[in-house]
Amino acid sequence: MAAISRIAREAIEVLGAERQIVPFSMREASFELADAYRVAAVVKAMREARGERAIGRKIGFTNRTIWDQYDVHAPIWGYIYDTTVADLPRPGETASLTGLAEPRIEPEIIFGLMRRPAPNMGAAALASCLDWVAHGFEVVQSIFPGWIFSPADTIAGYGLHGRLWIGPRHGFAQRASTFLKELTTFEIDLIEGGVQRDHGRAADVLDGPLFALLHLVKVLSVDEANPPLEAGEIVTTGTLTRAFPASSGQSWRTRLHGLPLEDAEIAFA
Repeated sequence: MAAISRIAREAIEVLGAERQIVPFSMREASFELADAYRVAAVVKAMREARGERAIGRKIGFTNRTIWDQYDVHAPIWGYIYDTTVADLPRPGETASLTGLAEPRIEPEIIFGLMRRPAPNMGAAALASCLDWVAHGFEVVQSIFPGWIFSPADTIAGYGLHGRLWIGPRHGFAQRASTFLKELTTFEIDLIEGGVQRDHGRAADVLDGPLFALLHLVKVLSVDEANPPLEAGEIVTTGTLTRAFPASSGQSWRTRLHGLPLEDAEIAFA
């Protein structure tokens, strides 16, 4: 437990400082996933003690096309907070990257829960737990230089979460059966300054964002250190394209194909 507390304190010390540290796995001989999720629980408690409130989760590394790039070959998750989540800026407004270490931008699908899901649910039953669906951007960060880390490091490092900006929310129940199909087949372009940087497919994200959520529900059902998802939580399901370095002065937007959600736009001050 001493190592867990020490790692959590070190993670908190660099939060918001734009500082980076040597990965924990390079200094702790047996630092593994179960240890990292215990660290995540301690970090959450520390953040809440200083006034933040956990309002949901982010799932990372759901996009199988980027696994080799990061040498991480399974999804991870982390908490998101009332201090890190906001609506997408209005046209003409900008967003800040202050406090983030080596930020990268990711276009994602985001869900809001209206009831607690169960781990034995299939996709259709899980859909009945959804209040809304939206599209937006997560900006991830790495407190480890050069984005070099072990899977356990990413979990201890806030699940790589930095900020989440959410677009208009659309009620899920009104067209649930149609959303179920579209969320496995849609495609997306990621554009920076008028130049297309990448193209992605829903199926790259564990066969679709809803299946990424289902994966998280099952993982949490056997997590001894962290609670399951509850009604009211927000879950962002992982990048639909490669993640790209984000910096001041950039403008990013998406173009969705086959999913009736608004394209997302963001500019960084």
